[in-house]
Amino acid sequence: MKLNAKKLRAWKGERVGETLSKNEIYIILDNVLDTYNIGSIFRLSDAAAIKRLYLCGRTETPPNHRIKKASINTTNWVEWEYAESALQVINDLRAETQDIKIIAIEQSKDSIPYTQFKYKKPMALIVGHESYGVSEEVLKECDAIVELPMHGVNVSLNVMVSLAIVLYHALGSAGLNLAK
Repeated sequence: MKLNAKKLRAWKGERVGETLSKNEIYIILDNVLDTYNIGSIFRLSDAAAIKRLYLCGRTETPPNHRIKKASINTTNWVEWEYAESALQVINDLRAETQDIKIIAIEQSKDSIPYTQFKYKKPMALIVGHESYGVSEEVLKECDAIVELPMHGVNVSLNVMVSLAIVLYHALGSAGLNLAK
C-alpha cells in the first residue's frame, strides 16, 4: 500500500507499522527538540522502512500537532518508543541485537567522513540536539562517529537532512534494499 500526503493526512485507521517489512536499522534521537525535525524524521523513517525510532530525553513525542503535521501521519506506520536516555537505548539494543553497530552522526575530533564507514545491518544511527549535538556520554558508547563535510561558511546541516544523507548512503553501501 502506498499513500500520498493527502491520504496519509486523512488516515483514521489503526497503527499499522507492525505489518510492514522493515530494515534492521534503528534511529535514536538524543534530545532533538524541534518538533518539525522530529516529524520529518518520522517521515524519513517510514521512507527507509527502519525497524524502530527511539525518542530520547527531552525529545517531544506524539501526539503533538507539529510532529503530526511534519510527519503527515507516518507516526501511524513507524514503530517508535520513548526512552529517558539514549544511553539506555544503546544498552538495550546491545543486549537484544547481536553485532549491532552504534553510529553517531556528529562533528567530533574522533569522527570520520560518512562515506568511509563500512555500514552493515543491524545498525543504529544517532542524531542529537540541534545546537549541542549528540551528548558526550553517548558518543563514548558509539562504535563510530561519522560526519558530513562542510565546504561553505556554515558549520553544520539540519539534523534531519544530515540523518537522511547518511541513512540513504548506509542503505546503498550496505547493499540493503528498502523493504517492500
